[in-house]
Amino acid sequence: MTKIAFNDMMRARTRKLAVAVIEFLNGLPWHKSLRVIEFQLTKSVCSIAANYRAACRARSQAEFFSKLSIVIEEANETEFWLGLIEDLKIDQSPRLKYLQQETLEILKICAKARKSI
Repeated sequence: MTKIAFNDMMRARTRKLAVAVIEFLNGLPWHKSLRVIEFQLTKSVCSIAANYRAACRARSQAEFFSKLSIVIEEANETEFWLGLIEDLKIDQSPRLKYLQQETLEILKICAKARKSI
């Protein structure tokens, strides 16, 4: 796979994750403690997609490294918030497990890519 094809695939994958998480949150029943989690999770998952997109447009290796580092940080935060939803037993569905797995895979891919710079 070429670098361009890989970047296109990852841009689509990170955007798809953001959409899936937002749709997942929209389907959860109202829960008082969920207000903060929804806000933080929405911010972190959207930041994964936005910063990966920015990394692909980086003007230098340093800028690429910096943006990819933000992607990794935000994926780690997204993983945290999804885990909190599970721990609080707000949701424990297969859909939540899928979102957690996809977030972890994106985190691992980006961490490995950053090490190769």
